[in-house]
Amino acid sequence: MPDFQTLAQQFKLLGDPTRLRILAMIQHQEHCVCDVVDALEMTQPNISQHIRKLKDAGWVREQKRGQWVYYSLVDPLPDAVQSALQFLPSPKSSQSNCEEACECNDV
Repeated sequence: MPDFQTLAQQFKLLGDPTRLRILAMIQHQEHCVCDVVDALEMTQPNISQHIRKLKDAGWVREQKRGQWVYYSLVDPLPDAVQSALQFLPSPKSSQSNCEEACECNDV
């Protein structure tokens, strides 16, 4: 069982709507940053900062394929995070468009 400090850090990361939306997107399918930028209608640097925080927490992994970097959730996630994901609404976009339409930069 995690201590109070660990739980507080996890809840702080989960307390941001942008990070929750990113987690919802990559919960069932990997996506590149271009997909997240398009779906959330935010700038690439802003999305990259949020993804970096999720990676630093150890919740997100990246896999580089050619010029694109794809993000997905690690397995297993901490229990508190896994529980929170059950309550996230489904994202609107679930298809990756990177290979067809964008020029992603590494995050």
